[in-house]
Amino acid sequence: MSRSSPGGPTLMTTYRVETRPEIPTAGITDTVTMTEIARIADRIPEIAGWIVEHGSHPAGAPYFRYHVIDMAAKLVVEVGFPVPDDAALTPSGDVTVGAIPAGRYVTTVHHGHPDGLVDATGALLRWAAAEGLTFDRHDTEAGDAWASRLEHYLTDPAEQPDMAQWDTELAFKLAD
Repeated sequence: MSRSSPGGPTLMTTYRVETRPEIPTAGITDTVTMTEIARIADRIPEIAGWIVEHGSHPAGAPYFRYHVIDMAAKLVVEVGFPVPDDAALTPSGDVTVGAIPAGRYVTTVHHGHPDGLVDATGALLRWAAAEGLTFDRHDTEAGDAWASRLEHYLTDPAEQPDMAQWDTELAFKLAD
């Protein structure tokens, strides 16, 4: 299913529901506030280096995975990379090895500065609600816990330093 909805005066945003396989990952998880997000984002090169040092390579764009969200307080956020299916990685230091779960996801691509991701996320959530879709999430004392709520950073900052030109895929897992 693919549908469009207005994303502004002239911009159309496309939302898709797609089935994705489980994806092996290597990453670091931390608890941060919204103002501390850069602290974990700054570790992306460290994770890429760790993967290479351990005999593998990133198999895709870096991601942010929001495990628990309380925008007014703390977020439990994982930053990392997909790795090849045959990567024989063993966790060490702060780096863990895991997987993005298989399932149906609502996806869209946000083109623009990462500051616009809050609005893009809100639009995706509103679209899904209007379509009657239910996300794989539940309420906890710590906040909104998600099975898989992802941001994939598709643009390499070394190739495109203008953040207003970046593409970020949002992919939120639906309840099965």
